[in-house]
Amino acid sequence: MTHSTDKILHRDLIGAWNKRCYFAGRAAIETALRPYDLGSVQWYVLFHLVHSGPMMQRDLVRFLQVERATLSGIIASLLAKGLITQAQDKTDQRQKRLRLTRAGKKLWTTLPDLSFIRTLAFDGIDDADLATAVRVLQTATEQLEAYSKKGTMK
Repeated sequence: MTHSTDKILHRDLIGAWNKRCYFAGRAAIETALRPYDLGSVQWYVLFHLVHSGPMMQRDLVRFLQVERATLSGIIASLLAKGLITQAQDKTDQRQKRLRLTRAGKKLWTTLPDLSFIRTLAFDGIDDADLATAVRVLQTATEQLEAYSKKGTMK
């Protein structure tokens, strides 16, 4: 393989491995949460409500980077489980404010600390290698986001 072929191969592989790592992490989260009848995005909703307090549903769309329709289904599921409440905002009645219920707060205290997944994934990997991976993925993400905002190639 020539040097330029290696470069092309690495550019193709980094995306594939990034995607596989993301899905493997999601699967690990799903496995850890299955006994609690929660999915990963449901967990993230609870996480934001625990750490930020009551919030507007539209803000969760931005934080979680999911479609409104996707979040609506997740909210409906959490409402049905009695873990959150949803009410019209007093200031802007078109908007919905979400809040944890007592049951949601109680469940949160029983959920596993998911930081073990990070340990599983990255233990034994050199800090310099991790720093390089972060820098590469951060740069690639920023370049793609800039392109999407502009809508044109550099």
